[in-house]
Amino acid sequence: MSTTLKDSAALLQPGLRDLRRSLHQEPELGLHLPLTQARVLAALEGLPLEISLGDGLSSVTAVLRGGRPGPAVLLRADMDALPVQEAAALPYASRFPGVMHACGHDLHVSALVGAVRLLAERREELPGSVVFMFQPGEEGDGGAQLMVDEGVLDAAGERVVAAYALHVAAAQLPAGWVAARPGPIMAASDSMEAVLRGRGGHGSSPHLALDPVPAACEAVLALQTMVTRRFDAFDPVVLTVGEFHAGSVCNVIPEQARFAATIRSFSPQARARVQEEALRVVRGIGAAHGLTVDAEIVPGYPVTVNDPEEAAFAESTVRQLLGEERYFPLPNAIAGSEDFGILSELVPSAYVMFGACPADRDPATAAYNHAPEAEFDDTVLGDAAALLAQLALGRLARG
Repeated sequence: MSTTLKDSAALLQPGLRDLRRSLHQEPELGLHLPLTQARVLAALEGLPLEISLGDGLSSVTAVLRGGRPGPAVLLRADMDALPVQEAAALPYASRFPGVMHACGHDLHVSALVGAVRLLAERREELPGSVVFMFQPGEEGDGGAQLMVDEGVLDAAGERVVAAYALHVAAAQLPAGWVAARPGPIMAASDSMEAVLRGRGGHGSSPHLALDPVPAACEAVLALQTMVTRRFDAFDPVVLTVGEFHAGSVCNVIPEQARFAATIRSFSPQARARVQEEALRVVRGIGAAHGLTVDAEIVPGYPVTVNDPEEAAFAESTVRQLLGEERYFPLPNAIAGSEDFGILSELVPSAYVMFGACPADRDPATAAYNHAPEAEFDDTVLGDAAALLAQLALGRLARG
């Protein structure tokens, strides 16, 4: 079956490449992706699918019912782009200024379309159903949760027993290599926003004012110390202050200073604790300086966790389908985050990284995902589609 599946996928490769490049030229942001949705629907036209569209977002859910009874599994692809100005001089570069498929979601969509076609060809031998989840709004808009709320996990009439997805990498992995691990594979991502308020005044007389700037600076540094002294190095957290704003001219003490940080964690326990500790540090420093502090945690995405059994299954599937040498066991989780973690909290799941570094680049130095210069090798689409299809076939065969 594996050889036949790969051969079938190779025949789809040219069409999947064309689909990917057309998507790349017209990237869309957020939850509402009408052009992308229309291309997906056109690519699925004529296949034996039950298709439904999202109410609150431009999602596409397609159900393929097999010829034999069995459970349901889910395959997912995210569809949205990033607000990035493309710098790569590609003949199929983005035609929309300031918007780019810098994270490879155009490849994800194309690979999933390929998986749909491969599985539709094998519909009669399929022991169960497959739910195909084409999801908008992964890049910070929570599209996965919205699709869950609209019933994607039960689209086949029963709760799916497993969910799978892949994410292409423009660097770090050679093209066609697959990397994964059991347990946490992507971090939880939250943010903290803080405003420290004092009393403005003249820069020459700070004793007559209540200066929030030194306190805000102290809070930023104290947060870094907190990370190293309050958390286990083997269950780490990452806290990075990426925004800091105060004042408008050098000789005026501003009334307020504000900053914002991203917080990454790799377990539910560390996630809950870092939120509590970060707020305590900022509020405590503000109080010590006589300031008023407004600080809050803005929840993001949970940890993406690979179920140990499903991770082992994904590893064996890669080794059998693509070759022993193309599987790389990740030693550590990745500090990036993904809203596939929403699914992994609800059903046993496996999420894998799929190398798509162009052949003329060194994976160690190539521009990575989200960079304006990022490029992806779309010759991997056939193998990516075959892997998704084989994950569904293999899991359904297990019953």
